[in-house]
Amino acid sequence: MNYSYVSHLYCPKCSKKYEADVVQNLCDCGSPLLVEYDLDSLKKDWKKSDLNGRENNLWRYHELLPVKDKKNVVSMGEGMTPLIEMQAIGNDMEIENLYMKDEGIIPTGTFKARGAAVGISKAKELGVKELAMPTNGNAGASWSLFAARAGISSTIVMPIDAPKITRNECAVSGANLYLVNGLISDAGKIVGEAVKEHGLYDVSTLKEPYRIEGKKTMGLEIVEQFNWEIPDVILYPTGGGVGLIGIYKALKELQALGWIDEEKMPRLVAVQSEGCAPIVKAWEKGKKESEFWNESETIAFGINVPKALGDFLVLNAVYETNGCAVSISDEAVLEEQKLLSQKEGTFVCPEGAAAFYAARQLRKNGWITEEEKVVVLNTGAGIKYPNTVEVDVQVLEKNESIQPANDRTAKKL
Repeated sequence: MNYSYVSHLYCPKCSKKYEADVVQNLCDCGSPLLVEYDLDSLKKDWKKSDLNGRENNLWRYHELLPVKDKKNVVSMGEGMTPLIEMQAIGNDMEIENLYMKDEGIIPTGTFKARGAAVGISKAKELGVKELAMPTNGNAGASWSLFAARAGISSTIVMPIDAPKITRNECAVSGANLYLVNGLISDAGKIVGEAVKEHGLYDVSTLKEPYRIEGKKTMGLEIVEQFNWEIPDVILYPTGGGVGLIGIYKALKELQALGWIDEEKMPRLVAVQSEGCAPIVKAWEKGKKESEFWNESETIAFGINVPKALGDFLVLNAVYETNGCAVSISDEAVLEEQKLLSQKEGTFVCPEGAAAFYAARQLRKNGWITEEEKVVVLNTGAGIKYPNTVEVDVQVLEKNESIQPANDRTAKKL
């Protein structure tokens, strides 16, 4: 058996094919490129039982990943995050079978580590020496840290309002870090010019083909964790939308391998903020692509993407699975984040809280039924966004006593 069954790259718009053994970015037509595998050979050679005893990280699926030689794998144990049953919040929403795929415990604290691990590993295999990317924070943190592990230099540009902790992660990794007084779209323009001028490898969202392959492992894991059964609904906080595209790609590949039911797909839900909802607006109008969202702003910084390069792929995944797209207010995000912590003991990121609130709303309007199996992606750890929580804590003098929580609650009542 081969370590990888990668075949080639192809354009989902014009169908042009490209080699996977040299550095590639966008298609000549401007579309992102996707990775194709020799699924016919893989179907003969690879069985579910082959996964037995393999390491519990995303590289357990290496046949369906693009790195050809194991020696090029750059890993910190990322992947195989827990799928947690959320009974208390599920009861509150009246969803009997509610689960959270928790990406907050992954290296670097967000699901971005998946794309970075696979993207950096392939970059190493292709001989890349220096990469560049714009980021809202977490992707830059993950890519700069994995690049450091691989011995690859990185140049990162992020909005000045990006979470400070992600700025620190980039800086401590030794990245060539810049802040821009603007949005990620402004950072993208600066990176684009630097790529042209200095010949850097552009790893902006969907401008290289391999980030999707790392993100798609969330889909592979969800299905394996459900013993190869398909959930009814998967909700995903959507900025660039790479994870949602990846999950859809993973499910289609598993269908082609005969590992899951060819007739069933989960309904995919793209969740955005009311302050930046280009995908939602396009879906509501039945369009195949979105329009640039002017003056975007949201506390869920990771989904503050005014125009996604792969918006047509996100919308296609939603349409093809009979899914939907919904937007959530910042106030609802903060309320849901607090509720999740108090009822489940899970401090999720704002983007994850938005996805949970979307599930609540879709259950309320009947789009999700009570008995359906629903998976919500929490894409990062809440502690990476310390500014989303404001607390007023009582300060004690040295000789003061405390009052038990139950007593305080009783007095409030």
